[in-house]
Amino acid sequence: MSDHQEDLANNISWFVAGAVTGVTAALLLAPQSGKRTRRFLADKTQQGREAVAETGKEAVDRGKDMVDKGRQLVDDAVDLFERGRKLVRG
Repeated sequence: MSDHQEDLANNISWFVAGAVTGVTAALLLAPQSGKRTRRFLADKTQQGREAVAETGKEAVDRGKDMVDKGRQLVDDAVDLFERGRKLVRG
């Protein structure tokens, strides 16, 4: 796993831990009825899902960009190698 992937996994883990902590605190301190608390939890859960999905989508997009740049770098290196080989052969 690359450093970037580890950082992303670490960020997601901290996000989830923060979300769980926030929900727990909200439940313990909420002076609302059960129905309102359930609605609040449902809304926050949906927001969390959307945030995780967006973060995942951004990570996939960045990964695709990195793969494309890597392929271009390899193609350029192959081209440069071929030019050098032609120069050496005359």
